[in-house]
Amino acid sequence: MYYEENDFLETADSDTLRQIARARELTREYDLSDYNDRQKRAALLEELFGAIGENVSIDTPFHCDHGKNIFLGSDVIIGMNCTFVDNAPIRIGNQALIASNVQLYTSSHPILPGERLVPDWKEKNTTFFKTYARPIEIKDNAWIGGGTILLAGVTIGENSVIGAGSVVNRSIPANCVAVGNPCRVISQFA
Repeated sequence: MYYEENDFLETADSDTLRQIARARELTREYDLSDYNDRQKRAALLEELFGAIGENVSIDTPFHCDHGKNIFLGSDVIIGMNCTFVDNAPIRIGNQALIASNVQLYTSSHPILPGERLVPDWKEKNTTFFKTYARPIEIKDNAWIGGGTILLAGVTIGENSVIGAGSVVNRSIPANCVAVGNPCRVISQFA
């Protein structure tokens, strides 16, 4: 894959590290909050996320990098122990089901060492590797099975179901069932 210099993110600057630290504080507070204190939990999620609809249930623990790059519709359920690496936007539509242990990774790194590694990184006061990010979108009424991994840049189409344990490395169209590693469409419906 070919990368432009502006494709890469700075992941070690003070603003980014401050955002990540605040997201860690909010998720820790959310994880430790009383499950029945819906008002406090909702307030924490509103501060954490870029946007959140109505009737959203997120089980604990929940992990994310920034939080502000996560946009949730209404009637969304996110199971326990999910991880959202949100260096680019993650958009989840209405009536989406995200099972436990699902991982969404908007960021990745070039495969070739010459493209991935940063020469003189210590002198540049940065990380030793380059990171790029691509958005992830889960459309309305989609269901993501337990233990699924969605990689940078994928979109899950409206109404689609992703089988448990799948690794999704390319977009999945609407109205289908897809499973496996790599994830492939096995059936379509109207």
